[in-house]
Amino acid sequence: MSDEGWIETQRDGQTLTLRPVGRWLVTGSAARDRSVEGFDAKGVSKALIDFKSLEALDTVGAWLVLRLKAALAKAGADVSIENLSEHFDPLIKQVEKFQPEPSPQSTRHPSVVIDILSSIGEWTMAHLLGMRNGLGFLGLVTVRSWRVVRQPKRLRFVAFISQVQRTGPAALPIVGLLSFLIGVVIAYQGADQLKQFGAEIFTVNLLGVGFLRELGVLLCAIIVAGRSGSAFTAEIGSMQVNEEIDAMTTIGLDPIEVLVLPRLAALLVTLPLMTFYANVMGLLGGAVVCDLALGIPLPIFVQQLSQSIAGSAVFWLGLIKAPFFAICIALVGCHEGLRVERSAESVGRRTTLAVVESIFLVIVFDAAFSIIFAQFHI
Repeated sequence: MSDEGWIETQRDGQTLTLRPVGRWLVTGSAARDRSVEGFDAKGVSKALIDFKSLEALDTVGAWLVLRLKAALAKAGADVSIENLSEHFDPLIKQVEKFQPEPSPQSTRHPSVVIDILSSIGEWTMAHLLGMRNGLGFLGLVTVRSWRVVRQPKRLRFVAFISQVQRTGPAALPIVGLLSFLIGVVIAYQGADQLKQFGAEIFTVNLLGVGFLRELGVLLCAIIVAGRSGSAFTAEIGSMQVNEEIDAMTTIGLDPIEVLVLPRLAALLVTLPLMTFYANVMGLLGGAVVCDLALGIPLPIFVQQLSQSIAGSAVFWLGLIKAPFFAICIALVGCHEGLRVERSAESVGRRTTLAVVESIFLVIVFDAAFSIIFAQFHI
């Protein structure tokens, strides 16, 4: 007996008769699939599927027959089945029960505007959910911090000192170098503009106010966010992947107290100190340019600098921002680390996200401080 099967067609006006013949098994199903898929039912109002000549049928064959029936019905034909053997009827019904419904064809063209609005809505909801989670984490850290303030022995002092060393002294070379170079750039650019008015001496004022009030703390915070903030996320995220945090919770340790608070406290200590260091190095870079390019020696530079900031709170206006920036960087870095899933890919994604969010929040807070200071005429 042949393993092949085929289909015979007979057309009488708008009535079409289809007769599956032979063995409709998985063997040779590819050829039958192509014939069924390319079947033309144009102009057919009534279709009859006659199973009289069918010898054998399996699940694949039943699926092809039902697919043909669905294609005829979709073309608008009234489809009926005849001479279906009692041996094949249960199989046909079982396959038909799990036959997926054809997806409705949309009569409208996709709207670009709707797609854009949908993407904006998804992005907005995702970020609103992230803000809610971040505020919840801030509240949790605040409660744990108050408990540590009331019971100072709960703070892991060794971990705190270790984080101070890693976020402070270890970062001094890169912070100092970049601050020095930015000071050189600001001095050169400022001098080029002020030369037009014969006011090169005011390059010192530009450096003093610019670095002490804005550039020093902002530059330092961005460097720390990229260096220490990403390290916080990667370290805690790796612990999350290795299930160390779950083990820590199982033995009764609070991950917030053990992992988050030492890093937060360390950054609160080191970022203001590094801001002062960045200010000094930036002014030193400007002083070198003023001496070599503008003929302003160091004593005159120091005298002009002291006059430009005398009687003002420029120095403190920069330093007062540092603790707020430190809180943003530490909380974002630790929060993203605790949100890492059980994969290395998640560690990289969360680390990148932590750096972006930290720098974004630092700039937002800096803009907020600028508005507040302007409102109070400071």
